[in-house]
Amino acid sequence: MTSVKKRAPRTKNKEDIARTIELMTEQYGPFSKEPRLPPIDEMVFTILSQHTSDINSSRAYRRLMDRFVTLEEVASGEIEEIEKAIAPGGLAKIKAPRIKEVLNRVLELNGSLDLSFLREMPLNDAKAWLRRLPGIGPKSAGIVLSFSLGMPAMAIDTHIYRVSQRLGLIGPKVSVDKAHDILEEKVEPEEVFNFHISYINHGRQVCRAQRPLCPECVVGGLCPSRKKFMSKADLAVLAAQEENTLAGSSGAPMPHVPQSESP
Repeated sequence: MTSVKKRAPRTKNKEDIARTIELMTEQYGPFSKEPRLPPIDEMVFTILSQHTSDINSSRAYRRLMDRFVTLEEVASGEIEEIEKAIAPGGLAKIKAPRIKEVLNRVLELNGSLDLSFLREMPLNDAKAWLRRLPGIGPKSAGIVLSFSLGMPAMAIDTHIYRVSQRLGLIGPKVSVDKAHDILEEKVEPEEVFNFHISYINHGRQVCRAQRPLCPECVVGGLCPSRKKFMSKADLAVLAAQEENTLAGSSGAPMPHVPQSESP
């Protein structure tokens, strides 16, 4: 018997992806490209933001800087003191030594904590340099390069990964790490920022892990997964409608940005 090789699932082309970014940006944007944290601060904030809310990570970052003033002081500080400062962010016993280790590794490799030189490097070289740091993977490197230095690096979080799979940008068996490389090839460099912000907002507001709001989705017409979450009858009704009330609101908080305390 001859084995039949299964054809790989078809994924969206660049034009389709550009259309989803356009529709989502119209729905959730416009997105501000205000100056962000310096790259080393962005890296520390990214570590603090892991497995916690934006509010808690923002509080932890502010407390860390209030206690130590500079990240050079954090690098030479006691782990126990760092733990106390970042306690509101959760997992302080894991994050405190990681932050100290990363900062000291940067000092060892670079002689200072100024990472602005990465902006002058080719994107792949800049990513490779950051990946030499302990615990810094594709997502963390992408956040630093994209949000702090304005480089077209992908940073795939759980929301972006889920939406990308459901929309068919990547195959169902593609890993998160591999998704970074695939999506960097499929998204035009000037659209990477809008891609990140629009997709993360879409994942949070509409294309949720449980009970996604498919009937109200701005990119529903381009989504091959809609039929998995809706009955045939509902799909027929939706197709017959001339206009839909779309879910998702503009003006949402920017991800990976320290949020201010509510008064």
